[in-house]
Amino acid sequence: MLEQMRRRDAGTAPIDVALRLLACLLLLLLATPASAHPAPFSYLDLDLRDGAIEGSVTFHVIDGAHDLGLSQPRRLLEPAVLTAEEATIERVLAARLQAGGVPGPIRWTGAAAKAADDAVRLSFQIPGAPPGSLTLNADLFPYDPQHQTFVNIYDGGELRQQWIFGAGSDPRSYYRGSRAGVLAVIATFVPSGIHHILIGPDHLLFLFGLLLLGGGWRQLVKIVTAFTIGHSITLSLAALDIVNPPAQLVEPAIALTVVLVGVDNLLQRKGGGRDLRPYAAALFGLIHGFGFASVLREFGLPQEALGWSLFSFNVGVELGQLAVVLVVASLLGAIRKANAAAGQAVALAGSVVVIAAGAYWFVERVFLGGA
Repeated sequence: MLEQMRRRDAGTAPIDVALRLLACLLLLLLATPASAHPAPFSYLDLDLRDGAIEGSVTFHVIDGAHDLGLSQPRRLLEPAVLTAEEATIERVLAARLQAGGVPGPIRWTGAAAKAADDAVRLSFQIPGAPPGSLTLNADLFPYDPQHQTFVNIYDGGELRQQWIFGAGSDPRSYYRGSRAGVLAVIATFVPSGIHHILIGPDHLLFLFGLLLLGGGWRQLVKIVTAFTIGHSITLSLAALDIVNPPAQLVEPAIALTVVLVGVDNLLQRKGGGRDLRPYAAALFGLIHGFGFASVLREFGLPQEALGWSLFSFNVGVELGQLAVVLVVASLLGAIRKANAAAGQAVALAGSVVVIAAGAYWFVERVFLGGA
């Protein structure tokens, strides 16, 4: 008898466990708020036409109800409620939709309920010819840190760009494939290239090291051109994601090139052979190009104008280099002309400084995580 009871209990144990699990699951479902957000997304569509920008914003009723203070979100789908709240919704969205370079303010053209999606769609227009570049930020419902806004940009009816904006997203720019768009790319990326070469101490010190031994302007042009060719090749390869070595390798390698150019200067002063600076500039330029590419990745390359942005950034870097070369080479040449011994002393001291700085950066980036 006892054995039969044990067998019966053993047979019903799995059933009891399953029933308890189902009961717990049911309690969890009942405890979940009925108004939980099923889709924390909104959608922004922009179509750049010749005479205006056409657009629309689509959002879930829960998001709209939160900002309007409505306790029943689905009431926004009722025509009377939507009409009454339409002006408030437009004012809230216009304040959170940041668009730079547009020809004028947003002109709202109507609202429609999308009952099947529990959503509301507002249409708008921005009259006037679209700009060559359009800068956008769209954190439309910041109360929800998980909320994301999906952006589709059409140009003449064709989809050209897609972005996702969320909490903390940076503004992004779209460049049109028109003459105005090309000019906007050039105006953006040429100054960026100049700025980067002027704020990059390792790149500047490398150039300084190449110039310390002097030479005629023809030789200096060869050196700078070789460096430009080298970094342009790897900059393009890395920006196009064809070859993309990690920064943990690139940054120490750049520091090492600074050391080597200083050492080469000291060997050249002792009669170490022919002037290898153009070859060193080309070879080491390949390494520096990967460093320039990291800046472009952070800046954000516009895919619709990739060639022009790469070309413009390279032109900016070259202009920055030429400015540095003109100043430094002229100054060093004036010192050597005034006093040959002083010129040699500057070359010696400068090479030692170049080696010391490059060695410091190398140790910092390899052993101290400075890359």
